[in-house]
Order: sequence, then structure tokens, then C-alpha cells
Amino acid sequence: MGLKPDLEISVATARQVSGPKGGNMNKKISGKTALQIVVAVLAATPVLVGIEGILSGPEFLHVIRPWPVDLDSHFRFLSGFFLAIGIAWYSCIPGIETKTERFRLLAACTFAGGLARLVSLLTVGAPSSGHLAGLCVELLAVPALVWWQRRVANKATDEARAAGA
Repeated sequence: MGLKPDLEISVATARQVSGPKGGNMNKKISGKTALQIVVAVLAATPVLVGIEGILSGPEFLHVIRPWPVDLDSHFRFLSGFFLAIGIAWYSCIPGIETKTERFRLLAACTFAGGLARLVSLLTVGAPSSGHLAGLCVELLAVPALVWWQRRVANKATDEARAAGA
């Protein structure tokens, strides 16, 4: 018999919000909405970095020209893939409780990229702080998001059953 965590997060407001009778009214964000917000914020990174990588090529990493043409081609290809993954994460946001398969596929792709980044860290050395942050998101935050999305999906299914759907 496990405890079911509350899937609502209280949002503190800087000023008091008066309800219809003059009392304080706490705003609540559901677990679903909070998950949607977190995914939206995190998905901005692959979208923005992907666009910058497509436009700048390896120069984005502050390397000095000339670099091999194949490196430029590969870097821009991977930047396009990064952009596509970010856009795909955004496609999960509407109806996030129903997008479990897509969510898990994107999480697996992101996690695999994190594993590849970990290989680099272990074989070549530590990258910049931005890449280390990416590694943490890819290998730690993404599995947590999968767990969170599953909880949101299960809650939605339970509520639909209770409503007779």
C-alpha cells in the first residue's frame, strides 16, 4: 500500500488575491499544467540551440576556422535534429496526459544523447558548463519527467473512469 503523492502545486503570490467574499484565494496549478510548463521551458533549449547551430555551424562552439567541411555538415545536421526534437517535445504539451508513447520515445532519444555525451565526458574530458547542464537534464531530469508524465496520465485515466468515460 503506497502513498499517492498530491499532484497539485500551490503557487504563492506576491500579493493577496481577494476572493468573492474578500478572503484570500490560493491559486492551484495541477500536476498536468506544471508538467506542461516544465516541458515548455526545457524544450526551448533544443529549439534555440538547434536554430543557432544551423545558422552558425561549429562557430557556435567558439572554435576557430577553418574546420573540416564534413564537421560543418555533421554539426548542422545534428543541430537540425536537435531542433526537431525540441519541436517534437512541444507537440507533447497539448493533451500531455495522452501522449505517453511519444513522450517516452522523445525521452529515450534525449537520454541516448545524454549517454553519448557521458561517453565523451569519460573519454575526452569535461565539456563546458552548458554541456554539463545538458548532461544533467538528459540523464536525470528526463527520467523524472517520464515518471511525472506517467503519474499525470494515470490520474487522468482514473478521473475518466470515475466520470464513467
